[in-house]
Amino acid sequence: MRVSEAKAVARGWVLAQGCRTPGFAGAYFAGSITWLPDGAPLPETSDVDVMLVIDGPLPANKLGKFPYQGVLLEVTYLPQAQVQSPEQVLGDYHLAGSFRVSNVIADPTGHLARLQAAVGQGFARRVWVERRCAQATQRMMERLESIDPSAPLQNQVMAWLFAAGGAPHVLLAAGLRNPTVRRRYVAVHDLLADYGLLDFYPPLLALLGCAHLRREQVAAQLPALEAAFGDAAGVVQSSYPFAADLSQQGRAVAIDGSRQLIQSGWHREAIFWMVATYSRCQQVFAQDAPREMQARHTPGYHALLALLGIDAAGDLAQQGERVRAFLPRLQAMTGAVLAANPEIQA
Repeated sequence: MRVSEAKAVARGWVLAQGCRTPGFAGAYFAGSITWLPDGAPLPETSDVDVMLVIDGPLPANKLGKFPYQGVLLEVTYLPQAQVQSPEQVLGDYHLAGSFRVSNVIADPTGHLARLQAAVGQGFARRVWVERRCAQATQRMMERLESIDPSAPLQNQVMAWLFAAGGAPHVLLAAGLRNPTVRRRYVAVHDLLADYGLLDFYPPLLALLGCAHLRREQVAAQLPALEAAFGDAAGVVQSSYPFAADLSQQGRAVAIDGSRQLIQSGWHREAIFWMVATYSRCQQVFAQDAPREMQARHTPGYHALLALLGIDAAGDLAQQGERVRAFLPRLQAMTGAVLAANPEIQA
């Protein structure tokens, strides 16, 4: 299926069902599909992100991932307060990319179209690019600060993982590229290759602890992750924030997507989402499953973490300090990308 066809299906869902959501104030495409040409094939391991803008209280449960007419949609609710002004969106590295070109699906008041026009004009201006880079760096620090030594290991791992994994997002923001989630390391590799800055890439992998890994080491962890995913998908409750990611519909992204990366030689890059997925499984087991289920999958989880040099919570504290110490180097890398990017405007 081509991107244009997938978008047409998503647009049909919005007009038939999404627009009935209480407080519906508009909808737009987000995520990786907004960076793909309409004529390109939609990757089998990709979903189509749709943001529903809501004026008023958000619905209690996120719709998340679900199949619709042959397309895997991921629908997220966004408070209208977060997209009020162009300045607000231009300074947000997750929001700005979706509005740099026309991706509006439904716009009852015309606000989203006006917003898109303004954001499209200012997206590449240096002041806003630097602000988005600073925001992405601040998110890294906030995640480090959120690590609670008394929390379950999987919760600490998630905070550290998204702190270390924030470094690619800072560079992608500087390069005016999509801050994709699962494939962030592949995306930043391509960015640095385009600018002749690949010397920056190994330190990013080293920060995650995976620079030394061989393909067979990573591939050997996938069966345990797949088994944990299957059990978690069977017990997860809808109240869990990432329940849709652990559903049978999410398997194509989390499991098949990881397998595809490994088989394509991006095994080190696959580690990020494998650890995120296994950590979420562990969170579900602790919250919704019999104790025996978590005990059965904990050795596999620990084996995956051990590949990154994490054998205990104390190792996470050291890893967190490494991220803090890396920030000046990341700032220098960001400056180099900004200087090399011909699209940056004064």
